[in-house]
Amino acid sequence: QVQLVESGGGLVQPGGSLRLSCAASGSIFKIGDMGWYRQVPGKERELVAVISSVGSAHYASSVVGRFTISRDNAKNTAYLHMDGLKPEDTAVYYCNAEVAPSYREAPSHYWGQGTQVTVSS
Repeated sequence: QVQLVESGGGLVQPGGSLRLSCAASGSIFKIGDMGWYRQVPGKERELVAVISSVGSAHYASSVVGRFTISRDNAKNTAYLHMDGLKPEDTAVYYCNAEVAPSYREAPSHYWGQGTQVTVSS
């Protein structure tokens, strides 16, 4: 079993910063891509940023220049550093990871429980 646990969400004023963390634990042989998604009520979950196992990152156009995704492979942890936060960044942020639990199993995508980010004055 694989678990993803997010942390670091909260309330921040416009223009402020937050750093989200996503720690993977459990039966892990290999982790591929790790990513952050976000969702607001009534809308589909959308990709925010994704990073490969070798550090290649891709961002949604709405966060380019403001958000930075990174990972620590030794800790099985991904981070999302968010600067210049705007009210429209308010959402529940979810971590996603492509994990192979053992060398005999194909990788599957796992989700964290989500962490609320609220940008408001």
